[in-house]
Amino acid sequence: MKNLRDRITIDPEICNGKPTIRGLRITVKTVLEYLAAGESVENILEAYPVLEKEDVIAAIQYAVKIPDHETSAQTA
Repeated sequence: MKNLRDRITIDPEICNGKPTIRGLRITVKTVLEYLAAGESVENILEAYPVLEKEDVIAAIQYAVKIPDHETSAQTA
């Protein structure tokens, strides 16, 4: 998915190589933790004005793909 690749980046020089939003120092995990705590997308965007709604959606999409990747890597 092109949008996901544009929005989620992994760079060893940023946040120790953890997946981040557009190379910013906001990790996918941070966004997901806010969502898991019950925060709305609007509240996340207010807390991090540099983020866009599409960034939050991309973080969710990325999280959905992780189990598939881990399962295929374990069976390889």
